[in-house]
Amino acid sequence: MTTDSTRNEARRFARGGMRRWVSSGVALASLLVVSLGGARGDSDPHNVYSGRAEVYRQLPAESLERLSTPDAIRAVSLPNMAPSKIWRVLEHGERVECLDCIPHVAKLLYAGHPKTREIGAWWLRRRIFGVFGPGEVYSQVVETLQDPTAPDERRAHAAEALGEFLTHAGLEPLATAAVSDASPLVRASAVGALARMGHPGPRGELATAMGDEDVRVRLAAVDATVGMSGYSDMDAVIARLADESPEVRRRAAQVLGVARVTSAVPHLLELTSPDTEPDARVRAAAVFSLGRIADPAAKSAVQAAREDSDRFVRDAARVALRR
Repeated sequence: MTTDSTRNEARRFARGGMRRWVSSGVALASLLVVSLGGARGDSDPHNVYSGRAEVYRQLPAESLERLSTPDAIRAVSLPNMAPSKIWRVLEHGERVECLDCIPHVAKLLYAGHPKTREIGAWWLRRRIFGVFGPGEVYSQVVETLQDPTAPDERRAHAAEALGEFLTHAGLEPLATAAVSDASPLVRASAVGALARMGHPGPRGELATAMGDEDVRVRLAAVDATVGMSGYSDMDAVIARLADESPEVRRRAAQVLGVARVTSAVPHLLELTSPDTEPDARVRAAAVFSLGRIADPAAKSAVQAAREDSDRFVRDAARVALRR
């Protein structure tokens, strides 16, 4: 009897709990309806805009972005305009579509300041119309690069612009210029543009450029491999460890260390001693890179470098031995 009474009491308690749960659910649903109704009221344009106006009223005027006007964008090619003002106008004019602004901004691709050239290309490559069609800015830049009568500096800037446009169509003219152009300035700029696009060249022109007769081109080609995803021709970089230029040897040593190229260890070992490498900067780079690669076969050479006459080499050895 006691058991039946207990069971009946449990059933009544459960039914009461269910009623309370249902009542709570109804109340919650009502609350949601009211809230949603209020949200719809808040979405009224008058409420939204007045709310925004109140928020923006509290902010300093100089902290709010203002879009550049077409007139301001057209003025960027005027002489004597400060580079910082040009950059600001184009940055705030990124979303401004202005077809007759394009010729004015295109002039910046050949400006004297490198950042001005860069941001000019950045603004142009975001245009939907007026840049990449036949006879428009992009094709004009390609023609400038390939024009042997144009000044070398202008053609070098054209190569840089093709790199900044980040368009696959630029690979062929850049690759050709990197290994075949008569001007070392243009070849170096073309190599840098390939690096900007993250491409070694359709036929491995980057590796070819590492053997260029001009040190600027070789150095640009070695530098171009840093951070280039999937670059695999490290034998071309290893070959630069024997370059006649100490700066190229130093940079090649650094690149091989960054990439942790184990096959470079025997070649780097040859650069750790004053008997085989007279330039202390090259020795320091080689020692440091051996530390990054962390091949046990290099430990004795790195330890010996702690006694080098140059303090930078000694410091590099101490750092390398901590790895």
